[in-house]
Amino acid sequence: MKTTKTSLDRSKWETRADQTTAAATEIVDKVNSDRTKKTELLRAARLKRDQAEGAEITKYPRQKTSKKQPKS
Repeated sequence: MKTTKTSLDRSKWETRADQTTAAATEIVDKVNSDRTKKTELLRAARLKRDQAEGAEITKYPRQKTSKKQPKS
């Protein structure tokens, strides 16, 4: 009996590439998740510190910039 290669059959290289892509995606997702958790912890700590100091949360005033004279 002769077997024919269908579109569902994948070559060794395609399968390996899929495994590599899946591993890389998993690593990137973990790093992003860790970064998000760290950001949330730092933000909570900063807010707690600011409340303990009694500091008001205000926006920094915009600094004035000097206007340059147009060249004549």
